[in-house]
Amino acid sequence: MSDAPQQPEWIPAPEVPPLNGEERFVGVAATVADFWRFAMSDLRVNNTRGYLAEFLVARALGSSAHRVEWDDYDVLWRGIKIEVKASAYLQAWPQRAPSQLRFTGLRGHSWGDITQGMSAEKTYKADVYVLAALTTTSHADYDPLDVSAWEFFVIPRSKLIELGVDSIGRSTAARLSPSLRFDQLAEAISSAATPASSSAGDDPDRGV
Repeated sequence: MSDAPQQPEWIPAPEVPPLNGEERFVGVAATVADFWRFAMSDLRVNNTRGYLAEFLVARALGSSAHRVEWDDYDVLWRGIKIEVKASAYLQAWPQRAPSQLRFTGLRGHSWGDITQGMSAEKTYKADVYVLAALTTTSHADYDPLDVSAWEFFVIPRSKLIELGVDSIGRSTAARLSPSLRFDQLAEAISSAATPASSSAGDDPDRGV
């Protein structure tokens, strides 16, 4: 009989219904919408801008599903696994000059079955990568809610595997893909994913 300590069983995390913002806190005069305004009012902040880019890509594909934190990709559309990366010239802090557009984190460790931990090596986990750049260079004109202020690059996984890099700048992205408008995303993603590899049993239309 083994004396090794038994590992505790995993606690499953049930799905929760989406919030609409009107839910009220208990013990404080505030709503979930108040919290959202507190946490994500500035869309220039890096993580919030990333969420916004994922949202725009999902909407360009007609998906209204919700993002899944810690998943291996950001959007699942027609069996195509899509990773979204965002960059911008302007930031939420003082700058001497506009930032260089760079898209990072293209490779990552895969969770797979979370009970087994992360994969040992970094890989390209999506079928298609959408690089979203907010092109405004003046704060007076800054409006991230205007989709015409964004440009997109759609790159299949195979091209990134050939490069073997974790990040690329705009010039490299432009060599791998034409600059695309919001309304061109669906066709470009579909073309980049042909043929696309997708796992059996995936939800055919899951978004951010």
